[in-house]
Amino acid sequence: MGDTRPAAREAAGQGRGTATAKRGAVATALMLSMALAALDATVVSTAVPQIVGDLGGFSVFSWLFSGYLLAVTVTLPVYGKLSDTFGRKPVLVAGAVLFLLGSLLCALAWNMGALIAFRVVQGLGGGALQGTVQTLAADLYPLKERPRIQARLSTVWAVSAVAGPGLGGLLAAYADWRWIFLVNLPVGAVALWLIVRHLHEPERTSGTRARVDWAGALAVFATGGVLLTALVQGGVAWPWRSAPSFALFAAGLALAGLVVAIERRAAEPIIPGWVWRRRTIAAVNLALGALGLLMVAPAVFLPTYAQAVLGLDPVTAGFVLSVWTLSWPLSAALSQHVYRRIGFRDTALLGIGAATLILLAFPLLPYPGAAWQPMLLMLLLGAALGLFQLPLIVGVQSTVGWSERGTTTASVLFCRQSGQTIGAAAFGAVANGVLAARLGSAGDLDSVVRDLDAGAAAGATRHAVAEAVHAVYLGAAGAAALAFLLLLCLAPRHFPVLAEPGD
Repeated sequence: MGDTRPAAREAAGQGRGTATAKRGAVATALMLSMALAALDATVVSTAVPQIVGDLGGFSVFSWLFSGYLLAVTVTLPVYGKLSDTFGRKPVLVAGAVLFLLGSLLCALAWNMGALIAFRVVQGLGGGALQGTVQTLAADLYPLKERPRIQARLSTVWAVSAVAGPGLGGLLAAYADWRWIFLVNLPVGAVALWLIVRHLHEPERTSGTRARVDWAGALAVFATGGVLLTALVQGGVAWPWRSAPSFALFAAGLALAGLVVAIERRAAEPIIPGWVWRRRTIAAVNLALGALGLLMVAPAVFLPTYAQAVLGLDPVTAGFVLSVWTLSWPLSAALSQHVYRRIGFRDTALLGIGAATLILLAFPLLPYPGAAWQPMLLMLLLGAALGLFQLPLIVGVQSTVGWSERGTTTASVLFCRQSGQTIGAAAFGAVANGVLAARLGSAGDLDSVVRDLDAGAAAGATRHAVAEAVHAVYLGAAGAAALAFLLLLCLAPRHFPVLAEPGD
């Protein structure tokens, strides 16, 4: 197929070789690390009542999620560059140690402020886990084997993210909420030992001292933190059109300008310009940013729809969402048979085109409908997105050598995470706007959830929720269509895949 033809030459500085390891042991460590990063993004959600009852601080509890998310997202570019500079192993080991330290401190937290601070420490380690795991998977496995390991990682991520709330609820109900964080320690210790024991990277032969753009790293961290805080807290902690929102967005734009100025002068920038100058990488970054945007619709709003409109209990509502974790990794694993015939870009176009139609079908579901109807759509959506995401990740990782793979992978994950943050803010505003129009100024998603918990949701509320979620899914379909157009217009039909040993 056209995508896997070797490029005419490999870019300078990219031929550093591949890590050697007992791949089975290291793959196990990678999956354990991925499970920890995914679980801790969602595991706290169902334990909030117990945590607030013990520590207080209900007014700021949302930062238990936001703090972790912000820390993971803004550190991804930094860890990506560090892994290209110093190697994957030291970055992954340092991240795992920081993550486990944060977990231990969370379990020892004495008030809500301390717990939020320690969740940020966890997120600082989680950023290293999330980005470096994906990069190492590409280092260890040649192109023809990469779909298998990436499908395994996708499965672990999806299952862990969906299982997180249930596990958190069980531990909080039958043990103590502190065990949510303590269980990370033995699992993380096993992953850390496997990495230290079995992963051996080749020594770098260059005699020049590695230079790290610490000023750029700090500026990137500050910019991402300010802008993501504005998106996460806007419309929640304060109105969108308020002084805090305007101040944060203005500060974020000013810091973004500072990042550009610093990175242009840096010898080894954290976010190098080639990430956006190369058509393939830029197109994949933007397309996966749109993927993060559209994923918010089912992940955040479908459980509420299942309870309010379909009348399902929370466990069954969670199952309606979880069915896409069955089809997504299976489709991802099988995608190699498609992109070997038609190429990475066209396979991704096929997947996101199908996803657009599936998302458009959701508002056509009957009211109130049956549970199998959204479940069928979620099953199909998972299959479509598996056909979309994995070929892009495998393809873009295969266009760069070792010395650029960490930065490239981190840029892709950063865009996807940022898309999710933007999607949560944008679709939350859409849903609340529809609810307010149908139910009056007091109608918003938080009040609907409280009514559901109290068993007080009326017929008008159920109709309003249906319309609000339909509007969100239409927005998600728009994001999917945007991803399709970005790939069609920007991505080359044949990705410039580099030659690998043995090709």
